[in-house]
This record gives sequence, C-alpha cells and structure tokens, in this order.
Amino acid sequence: MRNTRKKGTNAESLAEKFLTEKGYKILEKNYYFERGEIDLIAEDSGIIVFVEVKSRSSEEYGEPEESITIGKRKQLRKVAEGYLYEKNITNIEARFDVVSIKWQKGKPIIEHLQNAF
Repeated sequence: MRNTRKKGTNAESLAEKFLTEKGYKILEKNYYFERGEIDLIAEDSGIIVFVEVKSRSSEEYGEPEESITIGKRKQLRKVAEGYLYEKNITNIEARFDVVSIKWQKGKPIIEHLQNAF
C-alpha cells in the first residue's frame, strides 16, 4: 500500500506540473470532504475544474481513466458539491477533468481529458 500511495503522489505531482504549464491555477490538492477526495481542484479561465488523476504502469487492467467507475463519479460529484458549498461558490461553471498517466519505459505519457464526465 505504501508503494501505491507513493506512486499516486508522484502521479498527482506530475499532473499538477502539467496543468500549471497549461495555465491552470491550482486551488487545492487532495481535497477531502466527508469520505471522499478530489486529487486536484484548479481554475481554468474562470471555470472550476475538479481533476481526478489516474496512472498505470501497464495496460493489463486497461487505460487509467477506465478505472473511474460510476460509483467513483458519484463520489467525486458529492465532494465537488461539498467544496462549492464550503467555499460559498455559486454561479460559476465547473467541470470534471481526468489526467491519465501511462508509464512506458520509465517515462510518463500524460493525457488530459477535459470535461471527462
């Protein structure tokens, strides 16, 4: 489990750097609300972006983004609603993005899926 968390933290750091270089402003990292968590919350041209980061070291279990189940999507929506409520944010556009990271020969291949669900 410890190694898995380390890989996840590394993937989230890569995603944060990737998004920052694209001009996104990172607002929160590992935001928790009740029993759920969102990896990154960012702002992109006035839009709040809730970002789920997924990575895979092999294609044995499919593409990274394929692991985001309907249940996980519901949980992410609840956490996003909690964030908007806690920060008293209303009347602003929001979306869910996925940053998918595949490791090939020790190098990350990063794909950004905007408005993923």
